[in-house]
Amino acid sequence: MNCGLCAEPGRFVLERRPLPQEAPEGWALVDIAAIGICGTDYHIFEGKHPFLAYPRVIGHELSGHLASGPNAGELVVVNPYIACGECRACRRGKPNCCMAIEVLGVHRDGGMCTRIAVPQENLYPATGLSPEQAAMVEFLAIGAHAVARSGVGEGDLVLVTGAGPIGLGTALFARIAGADVHLLDRSQTRLDMVGKLFGFSRLHVVGDDLLTGDAAEGFDAVFDATGSAKAIEAGFPLLAHGGSTVLVSVVKDDITFTDSEFHRREARIIGSRNALKSDFDRVMGAIRAGHIPTDAIASETIALEALPERFSGLVEDRDHLIKVLVTP
Repeated sequence: MNCGLCAEPGRFVLERRPLPQEAPEGWALVDIAAIGICGTDYHIFEGKHPFLAYPRVIGHELSGHLASGPNAGELVVVNPYIACGECRACRRGKPNCCMAIEVLGVHRDGGMCTRIAVPQENLYPATGLSPEQAAMVEFLAIGAHAVARSGVGEGDLVLVTGAGPIGLGTALFARIAGADVHLLDRSQTRLDMVGKLFGFSRLHVVGDDLLTGDAAEGFDAVFDATGSAKAIEAGFPLLAHGGSTVLVSVVKDDITFTDSEFHRREARIIGSRNALKSDFDRVMGAIRAGHIPTDAIASETIALEALPERFSGLVEDRDHLIKVLVTP
């Protein structure tokens, strides 16, 4: 089978490997149907991922069909977070932040290939979804998880910084929760695209005065999906009293804030990592109900064989793309 891997920063290639015929006990073989390209994959190509060893088969936004067993052929969504099941987080029902977590396509080879073995408990039936929709569930679940962690609801004033796919997913689920959503990004082009495709009208480019109108007293929640420590720090003064900063993105840098101001607001910082099965279920339900415009999310579908030639161009053009899907 062909596997799409980053051999080293800046070099994406196809490599032939044997098609897996057996899975370990408790695991199942999945014939991959569609793969979403994520910002993580772009960062791997650029050599910017802090937790990755090359070469690596990428791909963690996955859908596929069970390759064997009584439900052979069933379409499933793959949860790519492989947890140990034994650490304190796992014992407390939080496998998304397992102490020994391995993410497909990051810590171990991923699903940009024909067939992959996955723990059976990480496979969720994708009833009523197309393979392409099923491949979108994981990235949307990250936003759904962040919104669930925040507790935002009807009438809350929300700012999402970073209008990439993760920020978009967060904004969509904040809107579904009933929040009044503002979006902030450095790219006017991207904001215009997101506004046109998804009906967001409260759009701000970096440098705008955000504390005006109904947001003059700040936002009840500020979600950061930028991956920038500077952007996170810039969000603290935008919090309303009693508000929360939700860190959806992750940065390696230290983050600082003025304690007296933070204390005065009785603010909260909430870390949000990966997603839970309940978040995957919530996303699939929203897609089935028509609340997520998946046709607008899918920017392009590319055959795996064509990807080595296209990958660098996709990285350069990412501001004009929402989600590129790959078929093996």
